Amino acid sequence: MSTEQQQFQLIEENELSLQLIDAQYALKDTHGQKNAKSLVILVNGIELAGKGEAVKQLREWVDPRYLRVKADQPRPLNERQTFWQPYARFIPAEGQIMVLFGNWYTDLLSTAMHVANPIDESMFDHYVEQMRAFEQDLKNNHVDVIKIWFDLPWKSLQKRLDDIDPSEMHWHRLHGLDWRSRKQYDAIQRLRQRFTEDWIIIDGEDVTRRDQQFAQTILAALKHCPDYPAKGSKTWSPASIPKALLQPSREPVDQNTYKDELKKLTRKVASAMRMDQRNVVIVFEGMDAAGKGGAIKRLVKKLDPREYEIHTIGAPEKYELRRPYLWRFWTKLQPEDKITIFDRSWYGRVLVERIEELISPAQWQASYAEINRFENDLIEAQTVIIKFWLAISKDEQAERFKAREQTPHKRFKITDEDWRNRERWEDYLQAAADMFEHTSTDQAPWHVIATDEKDSARLQILKTILKQLGVS
Repeated sequence: MSTEQQQFQLIEENELSLQLIDAQYALKDTHGQKNAKSLVILVNGIELAGKGEAVKQLREWVDPRYLRVKADQPRPLNERQTFWQPYARFIPAEGQIMVLFGNWYTDLLSTAMHVANPIDESMFDHYVEQMRAFEQDLKNNHVDVIKIWFDLPWKSLQKRLDDIDPSEMHWHRLHGLDWRSRKQYDAIQRLRQRFTEDWIIIDGEDVTRRDQQFAQTILAALKHCPDYPAKGSKTWSPASIPKALLQPSREPVDQNTYKDELKKLTRKVASAMRMDQRNVVIVFEGMDAAGKGGAIKRLVKKLDPREYEIHTIGAPEKYELRRPYLWRFWTKLQPEDKITIFDRSWYGRVLVERIEELISPAQWQASYAEINRFENDLIEAQTVIIKFWLAISKDEQAERFKAREQTPHKRFKITDEDWRNRERWEDYLQAAADMFEHTSTDQAPWHVIATDEKDSARLQILKTILKQLGVS
């Protein structure tokens, strides 16, 4: 290459670097704005096609402090873990960029190529469908997903293997593959073609072109920061409010019967949750003072504190607001958590956030489908989800509020906001009805416990848990 060509190339690189840094800082400054977003870059491809070199070059062209790179060895997909759980905490906040060398597609390829326990084509395609839905949910929540496959012809791969430094030989067997094997090379090419039609394919043969194409692809993504829609669907139709919410039962329970049943049921529920091979997630939603805390106290009475986790959900923290809404719940649910109880949950998106107009109609209307996909992923990963809505009458709530104010050890439970929320009673009923209609599924139905009698509610809850766990 001549000196003039080198100088021309240097100028081009400087200009590209300047554009990348400008776009990088512009993205950083979108935080809290209508066009705020983050960027996830999924990097996959044939070994020695230049993935690492292209990312290294990108880091030299941008401000490296604001480009995070995470590289993981492939993890075979686990039937007890969703494909996104290993990566959820690495989803970047608004204004941030994350490169994932190891990602859910790496894990899918590794699982498909594992001869001891391969997955068939239909299951492979099912995973791809789930992954694309997850990525779309990320995009709907201001996380742009860029997917790049670095390709390399067979002959070029073999030449690079011949020329590789012996100290780097261990990289040959990434994905557990022998890159000298034409059979395995062809197999991975066939598999990747089942999901890469919406990917950017970069030819790894020409090093300069490879690095430029990669960087310019990222540059285009950085510059694309449109405002997000705020209007909801014009065809939105509110659901009918269930009669049980309008007229909760007041039928009391005999105290002797209650004590005997409660003692029996708490033991039975604890045993059932321990013995069930699935993880158990129990969600409590409902009107203020409807008895969520008391129900949870009875639910865990016969459990060892090490057996369960309780999450009390309030307003999201500032750092959580910079990420997809479900992020703070993705990161609270791990495969090793046998029993997890939520006092309020992800349904705040379509309840309080909707009612208080903290989000746009477009956001809360889109959330129903996102929540259903989230729960379905958990269910497919051997988790049973039991959801309760506790309903009481407005008069009963007022009585409980006054009782809390007059009881020293319960005063902390009542706030001015609780009284203020009563003005939105009808709005909460409508939001609950819409929530039931759009998120009560065969595998994760809503259980409405509508009664002004606390004892009756507690027994109904325990019996319902047993029923959904399949225990008679």
